[in-house]
Amino acid sequence: MNDKKASNQMWGGRFASGPAAVMEAINASISFDRKLYAQDIRGSLAHSEMLAETGIISAEDQQKIAHGLNTILKEIEDGDFTFSTRLEDIHMNVEARLAELIGPAAGRLHTARSRNDQVAVDFRLWVKEELQRTAGALKRLISAFLDKAEAHAATVMPGFTHLQAAQPVTFGHHAMAYVEMFGRDLSRVRDAIGRMDESPLGAAALAGTGFPIDRHHTARALGFREPTRNSLDSVSDRDFALEFLSIAAIASTHLSRLAEEIVIWSTPQFGFVRLSDSFSTGSSIMPQKKNPDAAELIRAKTGRVNGHLMGLLTVMKGLPLSYSKDMQEDKEAVFDAAETLELSLAAMTGMVSDMTLNEAAMKRAAGAGYSTATDLADWLVREAGLPFREAHHVTGRAVALAEARRIGLEKLPLEELKALHAGITDDVYSVLSVQNSVKSRKSFGGTAPQEVRKQVRYWRKRLKNA
Repeated sequence: MNDKKASNQMWGGRFASGPAAVMEAINASISFDRKLYAQDIRGSLAHSEMLAETGIISAEDQQKIAHGLNTILKEIEDGDFTFSTRLEDIHMNVEARLAELIGPAAGRLHTARSRNDQVAVDFRLWVKEELQRTAGALKRLISAFLDKAEAHAATVMPGFTHLQAAQPVTFGHHAMAYVEMFGRDLSRVRDAIGRMDESPLGAAALAGTGFPIDRHHTARALGFREPTRNSLDSVSDRDFALEFLSIAAIASTHLSRLAEEIVIWSTPQFGFVRLSDSFSTGSSIMPQKKNPDAAELIRAKTGRVNGHLMGLLTVMKGLPLSYSKDMQEDKEAVFDAAETLELSLAAMTGMVSDMTLNEAAMKRAAGAGYSTATDLADWLVREAGLPFREAHHVTGRAVALAEARRIGLEKLPLEELKALHAGITDDVYSVLSVQNSVKSRKSFGGTAPQEVRKQVRYWRKRLKNA
């Protein structure tokens, strides 16, 4: 096949000569949109079936088209298909090969459609399928956290604000915070799938078509809820791609926050967790080193995903209705973000599943920094009847006293505490240990082990239906 001749035939009689080499290079997208081959062939099969059922093409031509498309699908999957940059994109590569295989009947396939609605449906199908994969990856990560939360519902650790020890919490409660984060990501995925569940096929170039097509038929055949309702918007909409990138960016931000904690926790200075050898690397010069490289790379890849979102937002911001070739820049961003997110989710799931906790180190740290001071203030309000601001002041004096003595609050003698306020009794020691502190936080969504286990049960049930 003469590629240049085929290219001119695809464009039609308007062009007398082929494109300049530079134009061909900037115009071609086959190097990346070949990833859409399965969706392109699936869309063409649905379109040809609809054309035959509505009598626009003959059943005989449709059978030839279907046979040719299935042959091309096998060739691509077997690695026997030759992609040509002269044919610009996946659509024209498939159509040119179809013409070679079945002859003139191939020319009937493009009746009542345009590359504008063709690429819109192909890309939307791909993103929809990718979001289903993202949902599965998120569910696996959430499950890994649920296992850790259940196993460590009563394992105490410091809770932080400003990265300073604030109040004792349990590791199970901390893990459940990430369940909530990634649960919101999963919810966004499901919402996005619902919004993009409309088929743009049949919108043609921008105005619809005069052929008596059945867009509901092709929408059903491709697994969409219904067809889109405005042909201009159908071919110019890339909200589904932007929404995918937004979801990927937010999920990557959550992964990055977690990665940062893993990096900190795995340092000798913290020593809260130990990563398995499967997700660590060594040093070329320092034999003692065990580096959390997987976590660091996940943290870094967030910038890459965020950049793709900003890039496509910038592409789309100035485009008038309807289609513009600028939109060709949408796919590489989405493809790379999808691959990056898949890899990051899989790596994080592996790290969370494999890492082991140093419970003793966590417990020691949980009591540092007078982390039960708030418990003392709350006790003064509940048991001694002080207004909270006065209780806060008394507790501050107790902390200053303990700090000067270089001891924990629980080590202060009762006489010294009573000197700060006469209403203090020996019952106060029931709230000054980290274990009792976390047990007391029984409010809904609190860190008490019984509440953590309740939330684990809730999320296991919810995940089954997610």
